[in-house]
Amino acid sequence: MVFVQVRALRDSGDAVNIDARNTAGCAQGIPRETSQIGLIGKDRFRSAAMSKPRRLGYIRVSTKSQAPDRQVEALRAECDELHIEHVSAVADARPVFDAVLDRLCAGDSFVVMDLDRAFRSSVDAILIAEHLRQRGVIFRILSMAIDTSTPEGELYYTMIAGYAQFERRIISRRTKEGLDAARRRGKRLGRPPDLTPDTIRAAHAWMVQEDLPCRYVAHLLGVSRLTLQRGFHRLALTYPIPTDLKGNPP
Repeated sequence: MVFVQVRALRDSGDAVNIDARNTAGCAQGIPRETSQIGLIGKDRFRSAAMSKPRRLGYIRVSTKSQAPDRQVEALRAECDELHIEHVSAVADARPVFDAVLDRLCAGDSFVVMDLDRAFRSSVDAILIAEHLRQRGVIFRILSMAIDTSTPEGELYYTMIAGYAQFERRIISRRTKEGLDAARRRGKRLGRPPDLTPDTIRAAHAWMVQEDLPCRYVAHLLGVSRLTLQRGFHRLALTYPIPTDLKGNPP
C-alpha cells in the first residue's frame, strides 16, 4: 500500500509517498530522496506494472490539531493509497480532493470513511458520485456500506439520489417563497443600483442638451452603457433620445 499525506496548498502542501511497510503512520520527516514531490494531479502511479484497478482513499480533517487516526485505521485495509487533506469542510478550494478525483480511471475505487469527510452536502455527494459512476469509477462510503459496484449499493445510491433531489427542490421552493414574501413587503431584492435616480435624470438631461452618446456618459459615470440605459427605462425616460430633442434643453 502506498501511503500519501497531503495538505492543502496553503497548508504546507507537498505530496510525500512512502511504502506502508516502512511506516505505521504519516509520511512526515521522510528524507527528500525517498519522497516524490508534486505527484498529485499527475498520474505517475499508473504504469504497466500497476495496470490493475486502484483503490484511492481520501481523508479530511479540518485542522492540524485533529488526528486522522480513526479514518486511517478504517481505510488502511481497504485502500492502496491514502490521501490526507487539512482543510475545512466549507472551504472553497480543496486541491487534494480535486486532484484525487482527476487521477481516478475507469475501474478504480474512490473510498471515504464518512459522507461528511468528503462532501459539503448531500447534494454535493450525489453530483460527484454520479460523475464518478459515469466515468466507470466505483464509489465507496465505508460507514454507510455503499459500494456502487454491487446491485445493493446501486439501489442504495439511487435512493439517496432521490432524497437529494427532494432536498434541492424543497430548498428551491423555500427560497422562492422567501423572495416572494420580501417583495410583498416592498423590499427591493438584489444588489443596490449603481446610479441614483437623480444621477440618471441628470445624465439624461445632459445627453439631451449636449447631444452626447450614451456610451460616453456611461463611461464618465463609471458604469456600462446597458446599466445607464436600464436606468432610463426604469425611470420612464425617453431612450433612444429623439432627434428633435437633441441639442435642446429638457
